[in-house]
Amino acid sequence: MTKVAIVFHSGYGHTAKQAEAVRNGVARTSASPILIPVEEADNHWDDLKAADAIIFGSPTYMGSVSGEFKAFADKSSKVWFEQGWKDKIAAGFTNSSSLNGDKHSTLQQLSLLAAQHGMHWVSLGLMPGNNSSTGSNEDLNRLGASLGAMAQSNADQGPEHGPIPSDLETAAHLGERVATIATQFAAAKKVAA
Repeated sequence: MTKVAIVFHSGYGHTAKQAEAVRNGVARTSASPILIPVEEADNHWDDLKAADAIIFGSPTYMGSVSGEFKAFADKSSKVWFEQGWKDKIAAGFTNSSSLNGDKHSTLQQLSLLAAQHGMHWVSLGLMPGNNSSTGSNEDLNRLGASLGAMAQSNADQGPEHGPIPSDLETAAHLGERVATIATQFAAAKKVAA
C-alpha cells in the first residue's frame, strides 16, 4: 500500500485543518495517510523513511515558513546526507491571514527543501479559480496557486472559521493528487525492477 506522510506545523490551528483536509484527500485513494505535526517529528523519522510521498505544510509567517517548520527542515539534514528521501514524491501547502501574504515564498521554500532531498515535486494541477466575472470564493484554487495548495484564514478568527470550505477542498485535491501519483510512481518502479 502506498504511504503518504503529511508533516506540518500549525501555530493557531488553521494549518492543522488544512493538513487534515490533505489527509482526507489521500484517504479518497487506496493510499494510507499519516499526519505528523513537526513537534512530534522526532518520533516519526522511520515513518517518513517508509513513506512513498511526503507532503510538507507550514503557515506563512513574515513571508516564510514558520520557525518550527524550519527547525524540522534543518533536522532533516541527516536524512539529506544519506539521500534518504531521494526519489520520493513531494508537495506542499500553506495558509496565511492575508489573501496573498507572500504564500508563494513559503511554497518555494517547501519545494526547494524537496529539491535538496532529490524528491519529485507535484504541483496543484488546478486552473486558477475566482478569476473571472463568474468566479467566486467557492471555486477550487480560489487563490490561484500552481506550486501547491494555498489557504487564507482571517487573523482575528480561530480555526472554526477558516480556512473556508473551498480552500479545504483544494487541499484535499492536493492530497488525492499526490497519493495517486505516488501510487503510479511506485507501480512503475516495481515494473522497472
